[in-house]
Amino acid sequence: MTEINTPLAGLNTVDWAGLEHAYGCADDVPGQLRDLCAEDIEARRKALHALYGNIFHQGSRYPASAAAVPFLARMAADGSLPDRDEYLQLLAALAIGYDEAHLPVGLDIGGWRHELAEFRSRDPQDIRAEYDAWVEAAADEGERRVREMRRAMFDYERQLDAAEAELGAYEAVRGQLPALFALLGDDDPTVRAATAYLLAWFPEEAAESLPRLLSVLDADSEPVVVATALVSAGLVGDAGLVERLTSFLTAAEPVVRWAAATALARLGSTGAEGAESAVSAVSAGVLAELAAAEAEPPEPGVLFHGGDLRGYAAASLTLLADRFPEEALDAVTDGLSATSGPASFPVAAAALQLAFAEPGPNGPPKFDELTERQQRLIRTLGSLDAGTWRWANFCEIVRQWGLPQQREAMRVYAGMPQE
Repeated sequence: MTEINTPLAGLNTVDWAGLEHAYGCADDVPGQLRDLCAEDIEARRKALHALYGNIFHQGSRYPASAAAVPFLARMAADGSLPDRDEYLQLLAALAIGYDEAHLPVGLDIGGWRHELAEFRSRDPQDIRAEYDAWVEAAADEGERRVREMRRAMFDYERQLDAAEAELGAYEAVRGQLPALFALLGDDDPTVRAATAYLLAWFPEEAAESLPRLLSVLDADSEPVVVATALVSAGLVGDAGLVERLTSFLTAAEPVVRWAAATALARLGSTGAEGAESAVSAVSAGVLAELAAAEAEPPEPGVLFHGGDLRGYAAASLTLLADRFPEEALDAVTDGLSATSGPASFPVAAAALQLAFAEPGPNGPPKFDELTERQQRLIRTLGSLDAGTWRWANFCEIVRQWGLPQQREAMRVYAGMPQE
């Protein structure tokens, strides 16, 4: 296709060879962007896979990431092209990385900018001295080795460049939003949902995005689109939206009820104390039902939390723990017993937070000193399959709470029989 007056206009004017991605020189990116516009389905599939590997490598972003953003945004806005929802999802990934890191409270862009500015201003020698002290404070030899490895990997310039590239990609996507707002009214519901999802990560644009997201609630008939707009509105809005969103708690579609409860859990409640309690109780009930479901609740098209509604519901219940601590912990513990592998990670993290609030300075107390609900959670953790316990991510979650990091040790701690 000719590249004049197309989404690829200006592609050859970018110095791709002077930019880097995960594998070095980014001179392969323009060819991959061209392939995204190809008629050949397989060529598009391979190009998208390659871009997720080089300009978004395991969540990392690079100088070439921001450079690719305008072309991806124009592709998403071009109604003659296929796969536009995929390009919107890639834009969201380039902007924020993996969204689980920002849920359930939403993206703290002010904190992100402040953290980068603070790191930029620091003396690398001071940071290395802090690493040395951190290593010395390790509780045991195993933890010391892990900390020594992280200290050895510290490279100030490389870390600063990576942080600059991540924020640079975010700002590049933010700059394209005005051209993407109209996609909330696109003929393709997957494009509408992906656009609503993208808008969830730009709270500074709420003055423009929020009225559009709220309009979706009135105008769209697709449950997943409405659900996505609800969650996004909850992530960029404030407590003034509570009354507007409450009616969706009784929607006919389960995914819409979940989305309303998710948004309201994040926003909190306003108004009279009785109304606040009622809204929170209904939200907690909806989330608890999903978190405790025996089967993994599938919902094609939901992009938040990688489509893991149980994990997102469990995380959202931690926001209501001050009002419904027992109900929330019971539901999340029930749900944890039905999970395995990576699906266990967010549920276990939420359950531990609900059970213990924060890690104790001296590790866990004796098992018989725990409450009945805390004991039940520990036994549930010890009952998860051995495959789940082989994941380092899972072991790190329980380690943060001072709990045994091996399944057998957890079962001994809980007084459970060995298998």
